[in-house]
Amino acid sequence: MNLSHIEHLGIAVKSLDEAIPYYENVLGLKCYSVEEVPSQKVKTAFFKIGQTKLELLEATAEDSPIAKFIEKKGEGVHHVAFATNDLPAALAEAADKGVQLIDKTPRGGAEGLEIAFLHPKSTKGVLTELCFDPKK
Repeated sequence: MNLSHIEHLGIAVKSLDEAIPYYENVLGLKCYSVEEVPSQKVKTAFFKIGQTKLELLEATAEDSPIAKFIEKKGEGVHHVAFATNDLPAALAEAADKGVQLIDKTPRGGAEGLEIAFLHPKSTKGVLTELCFDPKK
């Protein structure tokens, strides 16, 4: 799949306004970006630690995947995202190896990334996101 690094860890939260101060005031991280992604019904906040980012995810609609996740499991780690330099090839390889794809083709995500998700039923219970940065 030619993965280069963990791009980010996605963390579902009920409220960015309530969660951001923990990451800034307790952990000493700096929120460098807050962005709404209407197509995913989510508002995100990003922090960087080393090469990895933390992405806080707040639902913007009751029927969003994040709202459903929090209702079922509560706040916490939602997904792990890996960077790849060829997202279509990574998806094809995953499918060839029997992995159930949530996204058969890439779609737009936060920070201008192209993203696609692999179903946790095929990934040992971990929602896995694959990311490609077209700016690099």
